[in-house]
Amino acid sequence: MVDIALHARPQPVSAKALAARHALPPRHLEAVLQALVHHGLLKGLRGPHGGYELARERRRISAGDIARAVLGPEAADPSPGGRDVTGLVVAPLVAEAAGAYLAVLDSVTVEDLCGRAEAAKVAGPRAGADFTI
Repeated sequence: MVDIALHARPQPVSAKALAARHALPPRHLEAVLQALVHHGLLKGLRGPHGGYELARERRRISAGDIARAVLGPEAADPSPGGRDVTGLVVAPLVAEAAGAYLAVLDSVTVEDLCGRAEAAKVAGPRAGADFTI
């Protein structure tokens, strides 16, 4: 998401370019990108100059939104388990940890992450608006 936020202007970022920049297998990446589209975080654009761009402003997308989209419903609510040690002791602890994890991620936006990338000089300067209506 940060890569797309930084590179989607003037043209959308292709899955191929994204996979190459991050040495990711394209088949796995495509599934992740589709999950992000399905959750309204990215827009997929077809055609010869197609690719992906943010569906909302950087400041309106949290890292928690991204985690929930990619990890699915179990990110926020791990299965409770049975009436044994796992279900009665471990599962509630895991659920509490997942909630704390997501609360921290909810406090960080894509805008924040782009700023960190720019400050660390791992990203080029911003180019124009970060989404279109």
